[in-house]
Amino acid sequence: MCQEEIWDAEAARRYDTPGSGMFAPDVLGPTVDRLAALAGDGRALEFAVGTGRVAVPLAERGVPVSGIELSVPMVERLRTKVDAATIPVVVGDMATATVPGEFSLVYLVYNTVANLLTQAEQVACFRNAARHLRPGGRFVIELWVPELRQLPPGRQATVWHTEDGYIGLDTYDVLRQRVVSHHVRFGSGREAQIFRTPHRYVWPSELDLMGELAGFTLESRHADWTGAEFTGESRSHVSVYRLPG
Repeated sequence: MCQEEIWDAEAARRYDTPGSGMFAPDVLGPTVDRLAALAGDGRALEFAVGTGRVAVPLAERGVPVSGIELSVPMVERLRTKVDAATIPVVVGDMATATVPGEFSLVYLVYNTVANLLTQAEQVACFRNAARHLRPGGRFVIELWVPELRQLPPGRQATVWHTEDGYIGLDTYDVLRQRVVSHHVRFGSGREAQIFRTPHRYVWPSELDLMGELAGFTLESRHADWTGAEFTGESRSHVSVYRLPG
């Protein structure tokens, strides 16, 4: 499964869930608040801007936002919300594509760095962020913590969420550090829809080394966008990396 095939027109059509899930105000609000504060008086660049879940409200806060996005259908959906003058987007790979100008903030949210399926691509993503930033600029990553402690010997899958009409489970390949997320949606009948996405999972310490290779130092790490303490039990983290000023 390559990313261009996964994020097709159908996936783009189903992506937005206004007011719920990752679009819920208690999820989106703190995200935008923190990013606006980190951007300060500078420009922001979103890697994997998608349909504009974060970029649109951030731009509405007065932060100039640009984006990089691999999926043309996702960009087309973004264009139903704002025009190219409001949020310019370069179509391409976030590990290599470039956007004109200099930024105070580059951000990559909601686990998307794991869409890059090799360590080399993930390191290249850090280096690409550094290329776009002014001195003292920041790169922010939101990512889940691999849940390998839930895998007893001989077991290769974990169920990470269940609710009426939905099951989310992950299957792991610990040799290659890969995971495939399976999103199963079903109604009252016998048929179900499955949407699958492959990822390369990354430990926080490995991310820190990637940052160091690209010239960053870790400035802060929290369990969420509100600034909750990151602990050994945290399921995700928001990590802020900074270039020398």
